[in-house]
Amino acid sequence: MPVEEVPRRDLKSFVLPEIGRLQETEDPWDPYRLLDPLGLPVEPATAYFKDLMAADSSPLTPRSYGMDLLRWWRFLWAFGIEWDRAVREDARDFTLWMKLADKPVRVHWRHRGKAAAEIPSTAGRPAPGAPNPVTGKLTVGKKYAPSTRAHCETVLRSFYDFHLESNTGKLLVNPFPLVRSRRSARAHAHHNPEREHRKERTGLYRPKVPKRIPRRIPDEKYTEVFAGLRSHRDRALLAFWVATGARAEELLTSQQGDAVVGQQTIGVIRKGTRDYQELPATPDAFVWLRLAQEEAWKKGVPRGRKQPLWWTLRRPWRPLEYDAARMMFNRANDLLGSNWTLHDLRHTASFLMLDDPYMPPVYVQHILGHKQLATLQIYNRPGRDDVISAGLAHHARMEAARQKPQPAAVSPDYSPESLAVLFGGSPA
Repeated sequence: MPVEEVPRRDLKSFVLPEIGRLQETEDPWDPYRLLDPLGLPVEPATAYFKDLMAADSSPLTPRSYGMDLLRWWRFLWAFGIEWDRAVREDARDFTLWMKLADKPVRVHWRHRGKAAAEIPSTAGRPAPGAPNPVTGKLTVGKKYAPSTRAHCETVLRSFYDFHLESNTGKLLVNPFPLVRSRRSARAHAHHNPEREHRKERTGLYRPKVPKRIPRRIPDEKYTEVFAGLRSHRDRALLAFWVATGARAEELLTSQQGDAVVGQQTIGVIRKGTRDYQELPATPDAFVWLRLAQEEAWKKGVPRGRKQPLWWTLRRPWRPLEYDAARMMFNRANDLLGSNWTLHDLRHTASFLMLDDPYMPPVYVQHILGHKQLATLQIYNRPGRDDVISAGLAHHARMEAARQKPQPAAVSPDYSPESLAVLFGGSPA
């Protein structure tokens, strides 16, 4: 469709319709399905998900990619556009809408059907997008974050590339093209070997994503978070996260036989490689774990080396999942008015290990599961708390120096003969 035939859309007042959905099937062959408003599978997305699973992607990858495809399909359904007839102007409008429009407001399932007076007030909380007064981290804003928009652009571009290679339907062009300078040329074709490689394979509508600085939880705040937990299980989880540096979902993969008290290690399944790895932990973490296990076994939680290590606190007993662990940590956050995340515990562990002069960085790399040692460079950037503390210490030293009494200036004594030679005349 030529550019002049594309209708002018009123994106300012456009509201993304809540139609269609992403369904979890619990089928390892087809873990997620994108359904249209009639409840029928969207076949192009189904084929794309199958290709992702064949490429040995995680079962959570179709879920992550499916949310972006659902957002795009809702945009297409709203304007009556066929997915394989979308052009660059459609992708441009969609990207512009994601950049400027507010995110759809979804009512929490706990508050559905309730009157406005029955919904808890948000008074006293930071405004959306404002820094948290405790942590300094930005709260979730009303707009789509640059990282969300960048992920969506990458997913849609790869989705259309897949169908272009498969020659699916009436698709002729990718509506999400690369930047103009790279569209018809090979990346790094004329690269100077003396310079570093740039990210030249970039989408035309991909936003600039600011670099994130890892944040650590200060010791005094960590103590407050730890004190706000309500069970031995939660305290054991927090202690293991900070001791091992494992990702939140990695620690939840451990079985009861993976916690070896004698060797002071715990085994996890790595997120990317899915390798089994033993990680060192602190004695305190095993003490809290033992207290949690004794408490759980008395209640009837299944016991055995091949049983999951982490369980829910109430019947029916179920293995603890990531969402439940995140809600547990958020409850402790609410007590402090902070907005730390479970991943900040991994950053905290990384900083603690790298601050130890007797801990070689290559060992830290292995414990964290990083592929390259250069990844640790992100922890060399000064954090907000470190910069502010250093700046305040500098001002305190300058203030102390100004208040310190200065010695009186002493005029040097010159001999009369020297003054006579210098200015002429008699020594008198």
